[in-house]
Amino acid sequence: MKISKTSSLVMTLLSIMLCFLRAKSQGVYCSNPYQLCFQKYILCPAECPSTGAATNNKVCYVDCRNILCTSECRRASLNCNRPGPACNDPRLIAGDENVVYFYGKSKEHFSLVSDPDLQINARFTGHRPAGRSRDFTWVQALGFLFNSQKFSLEATKVATWDDSIDHLRFSFDGQDLIIPEEILSTWYSPKKDIKIRRATKMNRVTVTIKDKAEIMVNVVPVTKEDDRIQSYKVPSDDCLAHLEVQFRFLNLSPRLKEEHVDAGTNSFTDYEESPFDNTSGRTKSDPVERLHR
Repeated sequence: MKISKTSSLVMTLLSIMLCFLRAKSQGVYCSNPYQLCFQKYILCPAECPSTGAATNNKVCYVDCRNILCTSECRRASLNCNRPGPACNDPRLIAGDENVVYFYGKSKEHFSLVSDPDLQINARFTGHRPAGRSRDFTWVQALGFLFNSQKFSLEATKVATWDDSIDHLRFSFDGQDLIIPEEILSTWYSPKKDIKIRRATKMNRVTVTIKDKAEIMVNVVPVTKEDDRIQSYKVPSDDCLAHLEVQFRFLNLSPRLKEEHVDAGTNSFTDYEESPFDNTSGRTKSDPVERLHR
């Protein structure tokens, strides 16, 4: 009888703890009618209860297109080998795992995503060694236009990389943003529909656009090893700090094909309106070359 009472007490305590953990867990509401889990609210696992705050370096991930409509824990760090990233010079992996090598131009702007209420553009930095016919390029900044709000984030130019310095710069509607250099420091737009959260004290953030997208961003330099292998011939006055980016889109219009949108590669073209506050929109330029491998 004593054992039975003890077992009953343990089961009760476990049930209470489970309810507490589930209450602490966040979830994701699938609002896209073209996805399989439409109108379902999917709770995050107890071991990674948040889609933004990392627990044991893991975050909650929900794919509303998956017929199982379940959540899972994934590592919080950006992965340049999974679908959705724009890394290196730049190499992109679409949702169908097709690898795209994109060659732009230094100091030029290109559109990554163009949706009725969301525009994402990229500004490139680059370098052209003597004897080359085109630039080596990297994504230096991202500009966003969402619900008539403009914000941008960029990698600052430095000659020598220093891990102890934050190389990210933010702006919103033409004003510089200061986000404290603390883990999980968070900034919200006035409408609470745009969120920037630091994943580490410096050089790594997650941008969340409500019901639209989640973008993980790292700032990195061109390393000496990359320079040696690729023969970039990095100049002495610029380490070519740039962004590594991983996109996860939640609710874009059906006209955008998901296998391309997942990598942000649906429209690497010029644009008519710029989310960058310090530039004017461009309308036409030389064709963009894309190589599929």
